[in-house]
Amino acid sequence: MKKVYGVIGDPIEHSLSPVMHNAAFEHMGLDAIYLAFRVVEHEVGDAIRGAKSLGIAGLNVTIPLKERVLEFVDADDVAARIGAVNTIDFSTRTGTGTGTPSGYNTDGIGALAVLKEHTGELRGKEVLILGAGGAARAIAFYLDAEGARLTIANRNEERAARLASYLHNATPIGLNAELLKRHIRDADILINTTPVGMYPHEDDTLVNAELMHPELVVFDIVYNPMETKLMKEAKKAGVHTIIGGVKMLVYQGAASLRIWTGMEPPIGVMEEAVIRALSSRTRTRTRTRNS
Repeated sequence: MKKVYGVIGDPIEHSLSPVMHNAAFEHMGLDAIYLAFRVVEHEVGDAIRGAKSLGIAGLNVTIPLKERVLEFVDADDVAARIGAVNTIDFSTRTGTGTGTPSGYNTDGIGALAVLKEHTGELRGKEVLILGAGGAARAIAFYLDAEGARLTIANRNEERAARLASYLHNATPIGLNAELLKRHIRDADILINTTPVGMYPHEDDTLVNAELMHPELVVFDIVYNPMETKLMKEAKKAGVHTIIGGVKMLVYQGAASLRIWTGMEPPIGVMEEAVIRALSSRTRTRTRTRNS
């Protein structure tokens, strides 16, 4: 019988996880399908219980549900420390024996792999993280373990302070232009973990070119569009290293696939599928705007 996997979130129509995972399933010869499900925050528990009853094999979790799902899964040690889950496994293969699905977090794995590809050693690097939600928590915990020095910037400074309190070397700040200017000046790496700039709000950014310097590494985890407004501003500022969200999507998705199947995912196939889909969407939007 065909196995069903999926992603839950709100909004969800932007997600390219179905394209990526279905390409992987086909390449791996698995009789499986991956679907997107819109789930509003107050219905998360019902959705997870329903998924289990329907025999769904696994789910990814995206904004704004990553922290909310914690109370409905048995989170592993990493996800529990992070305080956010992005991967749920309903199988008994990885289960705890309680009948409750298992929860994991692969966001930090994906982000760390991408950053190491582009920057190498992270110990001692000054990293400014925009946001304090589920993705920010995962990335911050992994970077903290690598010995990076973190600044967490969030509109709700109390939330930033709460995240910083769990880390060894982190400073919380509010999200305003003057503070950002001061901290970006001294930063080695800037990471946007918020949905700002995500389709259909492609013209939005939290940081403009005048705040950046060429030696800054700019990493936007938003992958739709492939080149966000933040990335365009980084180009204007002459930034040498600019990283989009596609690779992180692929690496965290590959880690989820390993959890669900125990098999090694075809990372190249997954990345190619995402890029192809994003390119197609970009061409469609361009035609629509010009018509």
